[in-house]
Amino acid sequence: MRLNKYISHNSKYSRRDADKLIEAGEVTVNRQTVENFGYDVQEDDHIAVKGMPVKEKRELTMIIYNKPKGTLVTKRDDRGRTTIYHKLAGKFRHFIPVGRLDFASEGLLVMTDSPMVADILMKSQLDRTYNIKIDKPLTPEMEEAMREGLFLDDARAGGHEKSKVYAMEFAPFIHFEIRGTSTHFTKLRVTIAEGKNRELRRFFGHFEANILDLKRVAFGGMELNNLPTNKTRYFTRREYDDIHKYLKAVKQQAIQDKKEDQDRINAQKLKEKKANQEQDKLNRAKSTDKRKKGSKNIAEKSK
Repeated sequence: MRLNKYISHNSKYSRRDADKLIEAGEVTVNRQTVENFGYDVQEDDHIAVKGMPVKEKRELTMIIYNKPKGTLVTKRDDRGRTTIYHKLAGKFRHFIPVGRLDFASEGLLVMTDSPMVADILMKSQLDRTYNIKIDKPLTPEMEEAMREGLFLDDARAGGHEKSKVYAMEFAPFIHFEIRGTSTHFTKLRVTIAEGKNRELRRFFGHFEANILDLKRVAFGGMELNNLPTNKTRYFTRREYDDIHKYLKAVKQQAIQDKKEDQDRINAQKLKEKKANQEQDKLNRAKSTDKRKKGSKNIAEKSK
C-alpha cells in the first residue's frame, strides 16, 4: 500500500494531509525520513508521523451506510461541499469507504476500519447491483451492449468534466431487468462486477441517455434492504462469515499466485543456467579445438 494511503487509512489525517506531511519531512519509515508519496509500505515497516507511530489496525469492523444524494465520498473537499464524514457518527469518522458513489448517487456504501480489507474489496469483482432510471426508452443497441460488453475509445460522455479518463472497456452486465418504462424514461435493475469511474453513467452516456437516478442496493451479497437514508448498520453474523471466507480465499489465491510466479522464475533461471552451461561447454570445445589446430600448425612448420 502506498505510504500516503497507509497514513490516511490508519490515522486522523486525510490523503492530502499525508502528502503535505511527507513533503514537509514529518514522516519516517524505519526512522528514516521519506519524501516519496508512492513508497510501498512493507509488512514489517515502522511508520511514524511527527514522531508518533502509525500502526495498521488489525481488528475488523464492517458497516453498511445508506449514502444520501448530495454528499461526496471523501474526507475533505476543497470547495467546502458536504462529505459523508459530515453525516457519519463520530465513531465512524476513521472508516474507509469501499469504492465510491458520486455526488448525485445514493445507496449502499460498505465501510471498514481495515485498510487491507478496503483495498481488497475495491479491487474485487464482487457483484454490484443498482436501481437506475434513464431519460430514454431502452434501445436494442443498449441491450446488446449490456449482454456483450462494450469498448469505447471516447467514454467522456457521462463522466466528470474534469476527468482524465477517456477510453473505457465495459464488461458484459451480469444481469439486467426492466422495472418500468414509458416514452420518456426506463427504470432498470442492473448488476455489474466492476466499479470503474462513473461506469454506468458513461455506459448510458454513450447512447446519449442520462441517468436521472442511481442507487446501489447490493454489493457482494450485502444488501441495503430497508436501511433508511443516512443511517448505518453493522454487518450481520452471516455477512461477517461471508467476508472472512472471501478474504481467506483471496489470501490463498495470492499465495498460490506467488508460488506459481516463483516456480516460473525458478524454471526460467534453470533454463538459463542450462543454456549457459551448454554455451560454456561449446566454448571450451572450440577453445580446445583451436589449441589443437595451433599445435598441429607449429608441428608442421617445424618439419
